[in-house]
Amino acid sequence: MNTSDSPKETPLSPSTSMHEKTEGLGLIAGGGQFPIMVAEAAKRRGLRVVAVAHLDETDQSLKDHVDEIAWIRLGQFGQLIKTFRKFDISKALMAGSISKTRMFDNIRPDLKGLSFISKIAVFHDDNILGAFAREMAKEGIEIVSSTTHLPELLAAAGCFTRKKPTKAQRADIDFGWNVAKELGRLDIGQCVVVSKKTVLALEAIEGTNETIRRGGTIAKEGAVVVKVSKPQQDLRFDVPSVGLETLRVMSQVRAKVLAVEAGKTLMFDSPEMIAYADREGICIISL
Repeated sequence: MNTSDSPKETPLSPSTSMHEKTEGLGLIAGGGQFPIMVAEAAKRRGLRVVAVAHLDETDQSLKDHVDEIAWIRLGQFGQLIKTFRKFDISKALMAGSISKTRMFDNIRPDLKGLSFISKIAVFHDDNILGAFAREMAKEGIEIVSSTTHLPELLAAAGCFTRKKPTKAQRADIDFGWNVAKELGRLDIGQCVVVSKKTVLALEAIEGTNETIRRGGTIAKEGAVVVKVSKPQQDLRFDVPSVGLETLRVMSQVRAKVLAVEAGKTLMFDSPEMIAYADREGICIISL
C-alpha cells in the first residue's frame, strides 16, 4: 500500500458523536470483506459500531460503514484499548484476516503490546488469540463471536451445487476430513488438498489460497479441497471461511470439490459462489 494514501495512525476518527444511549460494539478489523459485513449487520440491529482497523490490512472503505474508527499498527494493544474505553465499549468481536506473514515483518507493538507479547509462551493461533481474549477481559472488554451478528453466513449441511461428489471424491473427502481435523488439533491450519487418498498440500502460514494452488498444481486436475474447524475451535476468532476467491483459485488449478464443515464455516457471497461453481463444474458440499 502506498503510504501516502494510507490512513494515519490515530486513535480516533474525526467524528466526535458518541451516541451515549446507543449500545456499542467494538470491531477489531482485519482484511477482506468480513469486517464490513459485520459492521453493516450490527448497524441494522441498531448498534453503534466502533472499529479498530489495521494499517495495510483493513479495507479503507470500512470507515464508511462504522460510527467511529481508529487506525493502528499490528501490535498496538494499548491504542486498541484506549479507543474502546474512549467510546465506552464493553463487548468487541474480531472479523477479517491478518496475513500471518506480517507477524514477522510488520508488527509495531506499543508498550502494552510488548508486555502482552512477552507473556506468550507459544506463538500458535490458539495461544495468541486465547491470551488476547484474556487480556481484553482484564481490561473490561469481552470478546464475543462474530457469528453472533451474521449467523446466516454459517454453512448449512448439504450439497449446494448441481455437481455432486462421485464415490471416489466422497472417499477423498472422508480421508481429507480426518487429516484436516488432525492438522487443526495441532493448531497448524484448517485446509488440506487431497487426491486419490493422497495428501497433496497442508495449510500452514501461507493461508488457504496458496495451499489450494500448491496442492492443485501437483494434482494437475480433480483435486479435492477440505476445510474444517479445529476440534478445539473457539468461534470467537479464526472461524474457517470460504468465498468466491476460494473458487477462483480452485478453478485456476482445476480442483473440483470444496468440502466444508456445516455450522462452523463462514460462506461469503453464497449465491455468487454457487453460480460460479455451477459454471466451472465444481462441487461445494457442507458436512
